[in-house]
Amino acid sequence: MNKQKRIAAIHDISCVGRCSLTVALPILSAAGFDTSVLPTAILSTHTGGFEGFTYRDLTEDIKPISDHWQSLNIQFDALYSGFLGSFEQIDLVADLFDTFRTDNTLVMVDPVMADNGVLYSIYSPEMAKGMAKLCAKADIIVPNLTEAAFLLDEEYIGENYSQEYIETTLKKLAALGAKKVVLSGVSFEGDKLGAASYDSETGNFSYAFNDKIEGYFHGTGDVFGSALLSALLNNFTLAEATQIAVDYTQMCISLTQKAELEKRYGVCFERAIPDLIKRLGLFSE
Repeated sequence: MNKQKRIAAIHDISCVGRCSLTVALPILSAAGFDTSVLPTAILSTHTGGFEGFTYRDLTEDIKPISDHWQSLNIQFDALYSGFLGSFEQIDLVADLFDTFRTDNTLVMVDPVMADNGVLYSIYSPEMAKGMAKLCAKADIIVPNLTEAAFLLDEEYIGENYSQEYIETTLKKLAALGAKKVVLSGVSFEGDKLGAASYDSETGNFSYAFNDKIEGYFHGTGDVFGSALLSALLNNFTLAEATQIAVDYTQMCISLTQKAELEKRYGVCFERAIPDLIKRLGLFSE
């Protein structure tokens, strides 16, 4: 058996509502990885569709956790950051990347901060600029179209875009520093939705689509990012990994819709995990 890869997942914990660590941890673990976690904040629920949620900022815990890991000489095959709970955490996570990355470590940043043209409630334009600096330290970044606009300090143009715009945006995002970029929420046809990817080293663009399911479903970005990383670390190409992530996310949405579950609790990713494992080639009869 090959050496088991270890991932550090740096995200918040929403105690209710499937997103962030409560999505990343089970998906990455099911994909065969030893997944360590570093919580950036703890919320009673996620922020979409719930009122009166509690929020505890864990900024002060990040460096002590990192220092303890370093004292134990823990090594990681991947570092994966998502929602950060404060402006100060951007520099702390950047330092953590510098501390733990090696020539064989994949660093992936999902700049979780905005959707539908609007920053999340605790984020500011200053944090968006800081997130761009963190993205510069990554090997791969996974923004949606809104986050891409904030990272590039450009106006969000909504759904009125061309393939040329998407590819220009991908190149601009790669110019921030990450060699690979996956842009989620891309659609050129009304009944299809997916993602576009770009590898600046090869100059190759690729697209991955599946049937679009109408409605807004919380937590799908975390599902997508975790599936993408799972495929990359199982040695799929960027184009292959993006298609796997698109298909898995679409299946999770489809299962949620068929079960008529309340959308604000997130998508039914658990029931689709066996299909992801098969797609990754990890399932044996």
